[in-house]
Amino acid sequence: MAFRKVVKGTVLIGGGAIATVFGLSQFSQYRNKHVNFVYVQAAEPVNVPMKNHFPMRDDQLLALQNTSEFDVLVIGGGATGCGCALDAVTRGLKTALVERDDFSSGTSSRSTKLIHGGVRYLQKAIMKLDFEQYRMVKEALHERANLLEIAPHLSGPLPIMLPVYRWWQLPYYWVGIKLYDLVAGSQCLKSSYVLSKSRALELFPMLQKDRLVGAIVYYDGQHNDARMNLAIALTAARYGAATANYTEVVRLLKKTDPKSGKERVCGARCRDVLTGQEFDVKAKCVINATGPFTDSVRKMDDQEVSNICQPSAGVHIVMPGYYSPDNMGLLDPATSDGRVIFFLPWEKMTIAGTTDTPTEVTHHPIPTEEDINFILTEVRNYLSCDVEVRRGDVLAAWSGIRPLVTDPSSKDTQSISRNHVVSVSDSGLVTIAGGKWTTYRSMAQDTIDVAVQAHNLKAGPCKTVGLLLQGAKDWSPTLYIRLVQDYGLESEVAQHLASTYGDKAFEVAKIAQVTGKRWPIVGKRLVSEFPYIEAEVVYGVKEYACTAVDMISRRTRLAFLNVQAADEALPRIIDIMGKELHWSEQKKKSISIQIDENTLHEILNEVDLNKNGQVELNEFLQLMSAIQKGYVSGSRLAVLMKTAEENLGQRVVIPVDRSGGGL
Repeated sequence: MAFRKVVKGTVLIGGGAIATVFGLSQFSQYRNKHVNFVYVQAAEPVNVPMKNHFPMRDDQLLALQNTSEFDVLVIGGGATGCGCALDAVTRGLKTALVERDDFSSGTSSRSTKLIHGGVRYLQKAIMKLDFEQYRMVKEALHERANLLEIAPHLSGPLPIMLPVYRWWQLPYYWVGIKLYDLVAGSQCLKSSYVLSKSRALELFPMLQKDRLVGAIVYYDGQHNDARMNLAIALTAARYGAATANYTEVVRLLKKTDPKSGKERVCGARCRDVLTGQEFDVKAKCVINATGPFTDSVRKMDDQEVSNICQPSAGVHIVMPGYYSPDNMGLLDPATSDGRVIFFLPWEKMTIAGTTDTPTEVTHHPIPTEEDINFILTEVRNYLSCDVEVRRGDVLAAWSGIRPLVTDPSSKDTQSISRNHVVSVSDSGLVTIAGGKWTTYRSMAQDTIDVAVQAHNLKAGPCKTVGLLLQGAKDWSPTLYIRLVQDYGLESEVAQHLASTYGDKAFEVAKIAQVTGKRWPIVGKRLVSEFPYIEAEVVYGVKEYACTAVDMISRRTRLAFLNVQAADEALPRIIDIMGKELHWSEQKKKSISIQIDENTLHEILNEVDLNKNGQVELNEFLQLMSAIQKGYVSGSRLAVLMKTAEENLGQRVVIPVDRSGGGL
């Protein structure tokens, strides 16, 4: 046993020395090459004029229909697709973008909310001497710095604690985390540091103290992913890109090239999902940036093409904020099955995830009970026994599909690319797939570079490095104070508006309704416990929100934070959107959520503790005891029974609130 420890220590020290020397050499090279990015600035000024306001959706649809030919048509309104549109339009290319659903309705709004280089990827790079992994981390760390700079209102640094339960792990993890800092070089957010056991428990009191020997804290970025995606789309629209959500590509258009005699993609037949109207959008170059749906668009081009997408499902759950400190995350580097779990504060709640399991591509992936319980089990392993981790405290859950890809040009079709892949088909369809949220901008740059070369487009170099996104120009950390002083908003609401809309928060405040109270003067909340106000719904319509789900899921994040609260706010949201979008009373009623057989089954399943298909007497008594003591806050049956008790003397229909399970 002692011999094994000595060998392990020798390997650790030797590996650490190699890693340190390697990191120092790369650090020197990185500083020499990128020292000008300490404060990220645009490499070249953008010559394309920027509009004061982005056009309404109807105007964008008219632009799509009436433009004879675009230079670039992007299919997909996720982070990568919107990044491609922004990159193309700022180079002076006539640009269009269509999205079948809403901007960021897929994977881009269902992430871990981190802007990171990937600590675990760096570990693999060193252990396996994999230079590709190292380059991916290095690129992501540069993009992390850029993203924090161009959208400071939507992002910021977050300390993440890595608890250590064995003494030998302390130097091992310390070397790895320090190398992470070194690779970041001048763009390191803050230097990592080691904590004693007592100090770790002081900063993260919910942590399990048994066997804890210390902790290491490092820094990564955190952001509001759906709002960030929307900011990219809105910025592209303000620079002149014709962007339209709820616009589906029915088929690709092709024409015969007179020189080669081959068929070339020249646009797409599109359909307005909301009205059913179909129209053609012509373009010199079509870019497929559809994430998990990459292969479906590729097969529109060529039915015989083999699949390259390897979809993987990542599930996250949201728990009450008291499960974690306000400004300290947690990383579990080695779960029971080897996966990595993050435990992070977000929007005054706590996010736990993610899983990583193979899945089928679907439009609306649903988190499984198995994945939710796996995350809860791992959380229990790291939290103090004083903290009872309950299934009923899962306020929301979501599943996102990560599109891992194989390189179509690679001879080895079994090799999965950890980075992104840009390919051009024989007919000229440009496909960008793979990658991750943090590197969306560099992915877009590579894609447009390939598109320009493959289609002989007249365009300048990429200009998105340091290019401020919607809301960032005049934002400052104290902007919310002006909102409080000038408009009479609650401080919590003002902080939310400033961190969501940036310098555009004043436009929301201007349309906020008077409350009729002494304080706050304006800003009626949608639900009492969250800072979202009714004026955001009106403004959300201007930001291309077309459905109530757009509003509760992406313009606000209510559905991702608390499904019960989202249901409570839904009727008022429908009323406001109905007035803005001229919905009929029949349409308003059809949107309202009704309890059905599946929902009832889910409610009873929460109470069926031993999963035998029936609620037994001891389970019922346990639930009733918990309700009486106030231990159950998230169970839908508990909410239902509590409501029934409050309205026992009244002959009214009992409302059913949904919680847990999420969207």
